[in-house]
Amino acid sequence: MTWWTGSAAAACNALGAGRTNQRVSQPEPMNGMSCPELVEVITDYLEGTLPEPDRLRLERHLDQCPLCVAYLDQMREVVAALGTLREDSLSPETRAALLEAFRGWRGGA
Repeated sequence: MTWWTGSAAAACNALGAGRTNQRVSQPEPMNGMSCPELVEVITDYLEGTLPEPDRLRLERHLDQCPLCVAYLDQMREVVAALGTLREDSLSPETRAALLEAFRGWRGGA
């Protein structure tokens, strides 16, 4: 068993022991997918664009990881809440700031 921390692990930590300033004990990847990997692909999963083999690995992981299930539920709530936000409701400054914040994000920049 290994201990993990870091930005990808923050999702699980924020949902569980992280609220009490403890670290979550993370076993080796469950069914071939680790919690940090799930965090990286959750958007593709929610958008239905995750390739089937990865989707199946993710769903098997969810069968064993209540913290990732909670993270998925939170992401669904965020999507539902923000799904009503229209681009034209943003000021030009806010739109530019958001675009800048996310530019290069997937590339690890």
